[in-house]
Amino acid sequence: MPWPFLYFAGDRLSTAELTSARLDGDVVEVGDAYMPADAIETRELRAGSLRERVPETLALVRESAAWVHGAVMDAPIRHSVQRRSTVRLPHVIDARLAYSDQPLSAGDAMTVSGVWITTPARTLADLVRALCAGDRVSSEVEAMIAWRPGLVDDAIAVLERGTTVHFKRPALAFLRARRGDPAARALRQEEITR
Repeated sequence: MPWPFLYFAGDRLSTAELTSARLDGDVVEVGDAYMPADAIETRELRAGSLRERVPETLALVRESAAWVHGAVMDAPIRHSVQRRSTVRLPHVIDARLAYSDQPLSAGDAMTVSGVWITTPARTLADLVRALCAGDRVSSEVEAMIAWRPGLVDDAIAVLERGTTVHFKRPALAFLRARRGDPAARALRQEEITR
């Protein structure tokens, strides 16, 4: 299905034509595609631009999902994906993707323009867990919280109802402290005084 606002190299225009149009200021890059320079970059366009790279068996997660949702303005260099199926994938994943082999719960993903992504709450929960693990995602966490402040409570609910995962406890403590939970503040103060 051709998309009226997305141009892929070799689809309707060649790579040379798209490069020329970009140099002329007629199109701009979005994900793996180009869009008209005067079009509004939406969640649907960002997700649709990755439809050829991300198969239906995978979902965009973490920084990639935050970018698709619109909380983060710049796309990551390497997109993060996680498998959606309970069966492990039998083939090699694209080297341009950071792949997690843990299965993603069905309720934690949604489809946008034919591409699966984690829900905003699950995205924030995963980013906070990554932050607690030492990954450099603090700007993405802050962007998600600023984008939708009520998301902190939703992310707490996602972690509380989810299975046991790495860095769940510190992520819950971080989110509760951000929410202003007095018990979490007292716990952090106790950890600081030790």
